[in-house]
Amino acid sequence: MGGPGPVRRLGAALGGAGFALLALPGAALGHELTGVFESPIPLPVYLAGAAAAVGLSFAVVFLRDGPGFGPGDPRTIRVPRWLRAALRGAGILAVAWIAAQAVVGGSSDADVSRLFLWTYGWVGLALLSAVVGPAWSWLDPFTTVHDAGASLLRRAGIRGWTPAPYPGRLGRWPAVAGFAFFVWLELIVTGGGGGRTLGAAFGVYGVVTLLGMAQYGRDAWRANGEVFSAWFGLLGRIAPFALIGAPEGGTVRRRPVGAGLLEPGWSNADVALAAIGVASVLYDGLSQTQAWFDLVGLPGLAGGSVGLGVFLVAAVGLALAVARLVGSPPIARATGIAAAGAGLVPIAAGYIAGHYLTSLLVDGQRIVIAISDPLQQGWDLFGTAFFKPVSGFLAPGAVWGVQLGVVVGGHMLGAVAGHLAAVSGWHAGPVPAPKLRARHLRRLRLRQLPLALFMVALTVTTLWSLGQAIVTSAPPG
Repeated sequence: MGGPGPVRRLGAALGGAGFALLALPGAALGHELTGVFESPIPLPVYLAGAAAAVGLSFAVVFLRDGPGFGPGDPRTIRVPRWLRAALRGAGILAVAWIAAQAVVGGSSDADVSRLFLWTYGWVGLALLSAVVGPAWSWLDPFTTVHDAGASLLRRAGIRGWTPAPYPGRLGRWPAVAGFAFFVWLELIVTGGGGGRTLGAAFGVYGVVTLLGMAQYGRDAWRANGEVFSAWFGLLGRIAPFALIGAPEGGTVRRRPVGAGLLEPGWSNADVALAAIGVASVLYDGLSQTQAWFDLVGLPGLAGGSVGLGVFLVAAVGLALAVARLVGSPPIARATGIAAAGAGLVPIAAGYIAGHYLTSLLVDGQRIVIAISDPLQQGWDLFGTAFFKPVSGFLAPGAVWGVQLGVVVGGHMLGAVAGHLAAVSGWHAGPVPAPKLRARHLRRLRLRQLPLALFMVALTVTTLWSLGQAIVTSAPPG
């Protein structure tokens, strides 16, 4: 067999580089965690090390024409019915709780709209989707409500209308637009908080989603227009478990971690979705730094909206331009799109973990308060209404190591997946003569240089933002 495969050798090399990086002290700031982790080593040292690790990952994969992540397990796994039912029930309970609190509840740090949408949803479910698999397929309350409504209509003898064909030209762009809306809601309007504004926005989104399912069919709208299904599904390309067929079937298959990044089905909208995922976290980090404050200050709702909009549009434009460069002839255009998407999705997952994991671990404890005072009326049903979240278990050195590891690790996986996606797409075409093959392969590697430079620049920028002092303000409005 000729020894271990190139991907395994690459993993060993990159693993050594990763451990070397984690051994470097540095200065980093846990997102929404009080305190700056100081270090005697200057910030440029670990920035240079991180950039070198990502650059090295590209250099290594450029030198090897790897076969991919390996074959998956051909056997399927049935998710237990009780687990699927419990997840569906949890999704409905969360929506009902958010609605009840928005109508009759007060306000506190244990606002469940903030807990369920931002802390557990925006962060927790995103990480679960990337690390495990398609949990949202059963948690999704919109699908549960749609299916329950359809079942009631059938029992009443009422025939529903035939869904219209989904317009193919729209693709997943409705989900991209919805994702940008939620990013704006989280970063600009609510500042990561909750309250009636967030509850009302989520209610309106639920109505729009149910109308989309009724008009175009449940599965078609979930695949193209429903924000969370599209976003968590994109992150799920990293996960070791993938859904087979409709969610009610409860069947998943096992595959190597990251193998889903090389599966077909990428589109420009997917690249845009991944780019917004990366840029939103990057903007969140940068906009809290002293350097940003000195440059643009703390703009209000209008100024912040314009600034975020320009930032996201620039990120999407740059990502699509890189995809176009990678996919220039003689390389297929679809190959460039797949390479850019496969490169950006692991970066987005690493950014979410690096920037928000401390928030998930600390703010997530506020559910203990919410259980005792579910409608924020000053109750103390179980004696936990005055619980204070604990953060002492988060050792500064460990937090810094995890932040650096997941950010750089996401870039490394993106470098490997992006290159393998480009190479696999190139191999799908006709096999040229040996000399022509070598020339085409050199051209393919050169076409990936913009992607490599793009990812190295992202690495340095995000780790720089983690090492800065932050400036905070109350959310506008």
